[in-house]
Order: sequence, then structure tokens, then C-alpha cells
Amino acid sequence: MIDEPHATAAHETAVFAGGCFWGVQTVFQRVKGVTATTAGYSGGAANTATYEQVSSEGTGHAEAVKIVFDPAKISYGTLLRVFFSVVHDPTELNRQGPDVGTSYRSAIFYTTPEQQKVAEAYIAQLDGAHAFPKKIVTQLVPLKAFYNGEDYHQDYAEKNPNNPYIQICDVPKTAALKVQFPELFQDYKHK
Repeated sequence: MIDEPHATAAHETAVFAGGCFWGVQTVFQRVKGVTATTAGYSGGAANTATYEQVSSEGTGHAEAVKIVFDPAKISYGTLLRVFFSVVHDPTELNRQGPDVGTSYRSAIFYTTPEQQKVAEAYIAQLDGAHAFPKKIVTQLVPLKAFYNGEDYHQDYAEKNPNNPYIQICDVPKTAALKVQFPELFQDYKHK
């Protein structure tokens, strides 16, 4: 990875889309150095977004998660490693698991030129190493806007641990985080 943790700012923001935002949020809530996560919507043409609008596939938004992190404790590149390794399959176009449509696409919404550079280099490195059986289809686009998801979507996996969708789709992701990145894993504490 070409970047390391650094202390240039107290906090930075990353925005990732990798399928249903419940699973993306529940993984990043357990990553040391992440100080806050918010489920929401990004990447569309409309200047607002609600779950009803986004799930109808009419706005162009993707379900996304805004991740606030401490760059002195975790690098953006390490967040990318988690995103590509345990959060989703970056070779699936407009779907993740049972969820189909552009609102479930794989996307990185970079907030700085540095994030763009790191993400481009990492995707090229993964594709060059044939880390996946197919080419990565993750969009890499600038963050134009992020709209917070409705309250009932925030911490959804934590509030609904016995939901069959959470059990099948999201619990394995947190287990994979613990196995693949034990040095980053922490139990999630509601704030």
C-alpha cells in the first residue's frame, strides 16, 4: 500500500458504496481508527435522496456509508483493504448478493485528490495481481454530495441482529473482518 497513517488532520472522511449499506456500516463500525459511520446515499443526479427514491432506482444514487476516521490511527489505504477484502465483491456490476440494481453498485466517492490517487493505485495493484477472478468494476468518482439515510437504517445490523438478512449477508462480513484483520478489529460500542 502506498500510504501510511499520518497526522495531518484530526479526522478525514471516506465514502464507500458496496451493496446494502447495513453491511458496509456494520463492518466499518468495528475498525479501529474509525470514529463514526453514517448510512446514506451518494452518487446520484437528484439533489436529495430517500430510501424510497433510491430503491426505485430512479435517482442514480447508491446506498453508501460515510466513514469518519482518524488518519493518525488508520490510513485511507487500510480502509480500502477492508472495503475490497471483506465488505463486498468489487467484480459484481450493480449487485451484491441478493440485492440488484445500480443503488447496490460498488463505488468509491473520493473526497480529496490524495484519496483518488491512492484508490486508483490500489485498484490497479489488485487488477494487476489478478486478486479477483474477474476485473474490478468499482466506480471511482468524486464525492458531490452525501445524504444521510433515515434513522431506522442507522446501526440497522446492530439493532436487528436476528434479522435473517443480517444473519446471512452481514454477520459473515464482521466475522471475516475479525479473521483477516485481527489487529484492526474492535467490538462496536454504540455512541
